[in-house]
Amino acid sequence: MAVVESRNPTRPAEVLGVFPAATADDVDRAVRAAGEAQRVWALVPAPARAEMIEECGRLLGEHKAELATLVAREVGKIAAEAGGDVQEAIDMAGFVAGLGRAAWGEVAPSELGNKVCWTTRQPVGVVGVISPWNFPIAIPSWKVFPALLAGNAVLLKPSELAPCCAAAFLTACRDAGIPSDLFQLVHGRGDVGALIAQHPGIRAVSFTGSVPTGRSVAATSAETGPRLVSLELGGKNAMVVLPDADLDLVTDGALFGAFGTAGQRCTSTSRLIVHQEVADEVVSRVAGRAAKLALGDPLDPGTDVGPVITAAAAVRIEGMVAAAVADGAVLALGGHRATVEGCDGGSFFPPTILTNVGARDRIAQQEVFGPVLSVIPVASSDEAIDVVNATEFGLSAAVYTRDIATALSAVDRIDTGIVYVNAPTIGAEIHLPFGGTRHTGNGFRDAGRRGLEQFSEVKTVYIDYSGRLQRAQIDNRPALDGLDSRESG
Repeated sequence: MAVVESRNPTRPAEVLGVFPAATADDVDRAVRAAGEAQRVWALVPAPARAEMIEECGRLLGEHKAELATLVAREVGKIAAEAGGDVQEAIDMAGFVAGLGRAAWGEVAPSELGNKVCWTTRQPVGVVGVISPWNFPIAIPSWKVFPALLAGNAVLLKPSELAPCCAAAFLTACRDAGIPSDLFQLVHGRGDVGALIAQHPGIRAVSFTGSVPTGRSVAATSAETGPRLVSLELGGKNAMVVLPDADLDLVTDGALFGAFGTAGQRCTSTSRLIVHQEVADEVVSRVAGRAAKLALGDPLDPGTDVGPVITAAAAVRIEGMVAAAVADGAVLALGGHRATVEGCDGGSFFPPTILTNVGARDRIAQQEVFGPVLSVIPVASSDEAIDVVNATEFGLSAAVYTRDIATALSAVDRIDTGIVYVNAPTIGAEIHLPFGGTRHTGNGFRDAGRRGLEQFSEVKTVYIDYSGRLQRAQIDNRPALDGLDSRESG
């Protein structure tokens, strides 16, 4: 029997859990059971569904410390960031529960008398969620809670690198009263994700991950569609620094944006687009601080940067840095895999800074997903905006300036789904939509009120209480000569 084995990236010899990998028959059985449960769940009033989701949040909060420890052990986040991952799910439960008593549609006036019109949203049925490892509690909450609130059943395939966190999240939901068939886990690798994407009993698929895999999910889903497909894919996020920026604030933001979570957020700051007037000083400040960041066990309070997720990831990152240097970049800091005492076999990669990077260089175009910051000098704010937009990705960007007009102009012209002013490219809040433009997404958004849209469909309702036939676009407009008599005949 094939299995999924979870290992601690800090000490890979430590096995955290072993789970059976799902087969096609397993997925079939899960979808059938979910479909039956969903038909019952859809009849439960939305406020009652919301109360169960609120209870999920309460239980997550009650177990926050142990869940954060599990996040740190399974994916290598330092303790503070692991706690933030869990808190995001707690907050999402509270926000989604509130939507259970909010308006899901709109009332519009009819063009005819004695007639009312409105829209509402209805569930799609069984939803397939394919989630990544880097936010193993938070991202499932972004998707599972809105899907359940909308009246759906959910089949969650977590990353094979974070199955324990997904199982713990499921346990909290089950303990809160979510029916066991309504929300299920199926473990496995990409082949199981493909089974979900193409299963005719799954009516919506929500995927967060890489661009190539996202394209495959979309193509596979179309083969047995139609269905709702939501994609949140990669990023090549940029921080723009203009000459009038507060450089202390810039330094703090660059450190957290580029090296928080070891650069393994889809919103991590990967490009530092800095005006040439302050480029040398900014690099000096950021490199000086980054060199002092401590690598180590994420549960050690003295650790600033934990491991990357696997040894293979560390090798890949090192290869990308070496290729960038071969292309002409200058290594200002880091660049090579590291070992940490007491963390045998840990997949550590130190904060790395590359200078002399061109806007079209490979390292400025490809998603690294590691603690690597490429510095790109520019001569003007206009050039900076052009460089921000010069990749296939459009997730997050940041602009540091004291000039409000320059900041607002940049917000208008930057082609990303998220823009920050005087803050790094990471730090999205759950009550606002999250997602990107261009190859980063396909129009849907996680989180916020928009989070319901990928898991529900709009239904338009007309009620005519006039007691007679009323014809829109006809009865309230003057008839053309001769046409009215022919219609009446």
